[in-house]
Amino acid sequence: MPTRNVVLSDHQQELVEALVQSGRYQNASEVLRDGLRLIEERERIGEAKLKALKQAARQGWADVSAGRYTDVADDQLEDFVGQLGRRAAKLAKTAS
Repeated sequence: MPTRNVVLSDHQQELVEALVQSGRYQNASEVLRDGLRLIEERERIGEAKLKALKQAARQGWADVSAGRYTDVADDQLEDFVGQLGRRAAKLAKTAS
């Protein structure tokens, strides 16, 4: 397994030491590997969210191009968004 030298701030060093002293981790390497796993997971989630947003944007533009949209007056926008939220909540509840 390759080794690396890393420079930690005082705060980071104290955190690593506290985690090892707590017994949660055997050594500093385990702490750092767990941190890297968390970063990997955060990156995967971020990529999945971006992919979903891009797909939603494509669908939205396709709907607009096909005339599938509703014009809402400025003074009715808040109520309209609330209605959409209630519909989404109802659909989510039904799906689970």
